[in-house]
Amino acid sequence: MKILFTFPGQGTQRAGMLQQLPDGDVIVSHVRAVLGDETDQLDSVEALRHTRAVQLCLLISGVAWARELIRSGVKPDIVSGLSIGAFPAAVIAGALDFSDALRLVALRGDLMEQAYPQGYGLTAITGLTLNQLEKLLPGSNTYIANLNAETQIVIAGRDEDMAVVAQKALDAGASKAIKLAVSVPSHCALLDKPAAELARAFESVTLSRPDCAYLSGSSARVIWEPEKIADDLAFNMARTVQWNDAIVSANQRDARLAIEMPPGNVLTGLTLQANWQGEAICLERNSVEVALHLAKRLSQ
Repeated sequence: MKILFTFPGQGTQRAGMLQQLPDGDVIVSHVRAVLGDETDQLDSVEALRHTRAVQLCLLISGVAWARELIRSGVKPDIVSGLSIGAFPAAVIAGALDFSDALRLVALRGDLMEQAYPQGYGLTAITGLTLNQLEKLLPGSNTYIANLNAETQIVIAGRDEDMAVVAQKALDAGASKAIKLAVSVPSHCALLDKPAAELARAFESVTLSRPDCAYLSGSSARVIWEPEKIADDLAFNMARTVQWNDAIVSANQRDARLAIEMPPGNVLTGLTLQANWQGEAICLERNSVEVALHLAKRLSQ
């Protein structure tokens, strides 16, 4: 029986999310050494209007909470992150240095926002299968971005174009169509150029073979080779998220406890939708002690 750590993507962020981090003084000091004075305002309402700050906050939060679990005796056998969540996953797996991750994620956010400063984003559609939704896309200039669950799919594109598809989806029987708190059209060909630029930045960074299984949220495959992890991290902004398949893969690898790092509980809900055969919790609503209890029970 194995333990899976999951790390959320954009849309889960909230103002003040870095104020109650475990071992906060230590990790904030580390972040300040890399990012400088920017650190103190990262989780402000104003800063979180920008992709750079959102992604940095999710990286910092994911690393801080996962390290707290590990200090408490709960260690992952598998890690996986959705979109930006892949970066804290790689740090916790031992594949990517945290300081390097901070610099790369800051660049990632800048590149994405510079490419699409406004008017684009993501919309989550619930209640239609991929086959049903794909029939609504021709001519819409929108793209399939995330396959989060069998009937929870995210599209990317210009706001006006997504609104048209969203209404068509509701007319076709979708139960929800919600514009997400993401200001860039992630996980589609619109971000091919920023991804290629980020890949060039990775050329000056040394990654290591991970200490535990790094499960890609883009390919739903475990990756051990450092150069392939670098490719996965650099290009995941432009690749479709295969989250449902990633959870199925973790299940097949005998993972029976999935623990979602803060903020939010989105991934826990998606895990349970993927015929998960064990326990799935989020630290947002459960304590480290609960996670430790479940981990000990799993090992008996």
